[in-house]
Amino acid sequence: MKRVFKLFAWLLLALAVLCGAFIIAYREPDRSVEELKARWAKPPSQFVEVAGMQIHLRDEGTAEGVPLVLLHGTGASLHTWDGWTEALKGKRRIIRFDLPAFGLTGPSPDGNYTIENYARFVVGVLDHLGVKRCVLAGNSLGGYVAWSTALLHPARVERLILVDSAGYPFEAKSVPLGFKLARTPVLNKLLEDVLPRGIVEDSVKNVYGDPSKVTPELVDRYFDLTTRQGNRKALVERFEQTQPGALAERVHELELPTLIIWGGKDRLIPPELARRFQREIAGSELVLFPELGHVPQEEGPAETAAAVEKFLIR
Repeated sequence: MKRVFKLFAWLLLALAVLCGAFIIAYREPDRSVEELKARWAKPPSQFVEVAGMQIHLRDEGTAEGVPLVLLHGTGASLHTWDGWTEALKGKRRIIRFDLPAFGLTGPSPDGNYTIENYARFVVGVLDHLGVKRCVLAGNSLGGYVAWSTALLHPARVERLILVDSAGYPFEAKSVPLGFKLARTPVLNKLLEDVLPRGIVEDSVKNVYGDPSKVTPELVDRYFDLTTRQGNRKALVERFEQTQPGALAERVHELELPTLIIWGGKDRLIPPELARRFQREIAGSELVLFPELGHVPQEEGPAETAAAVEKFLIR
């Protein structure tokens, strides 16, 4: 028996040493906004104060038509819309910003990441910019925020664009590794100080229909902005608070022109959910891109932006 206890003690010691070596090797402390600005907040980035936060925002394009407001998904940033902005800013005012808990905006001071609070936040940004009505588009979490804003504040949204939108309960076929770890007790605390780049790379590739399109610079962006001070802790809180809820039963109440864009190879939120949105939003249009994944606006910006342009001129 003593030999068993001794062996067990040695195993525990070895495990502790391995864990310590892992932490030392992959320790990645938080970075300040000032450290990250030089690369990720180049012009026309600006910072505006809304709800007690300095919001990273870009406001580009022409003054013609109702502004198009773009909301990114979990773990992403306003940069996910670069392709759409380039394609559409010559014909429309384009507004995009980092949502609370993400990008250079970072954590909400009150730690409130409910969907209702995200909708209030979007309205707060619109108020700050003097935008009375907009076309509101969102991907994944951003889609959930977009349709919830249209439902709770209908006077502010003229048209809606949902891109692989969250909001309904669903069963994923594959979940990015980073998301799994953020939802796992103990491990998610560890990730506040430790972040192997490979986890970020694997997670980004997981949401692409064609992982070969994921470039080192793209991984740099996701990795760097994940390390923005407070974002990793806020991500855990976001997952706990922003789950599909009662609002999903009210999607059928939406009465506005709606375009639904979906990647046929989305393994996180399957295309079946696109068809549910189409069924429940009267008169909505679905455009499916068979070879794209969960972030089609980033993976295939030209073809998806073309679908948006057609929708906006109708």
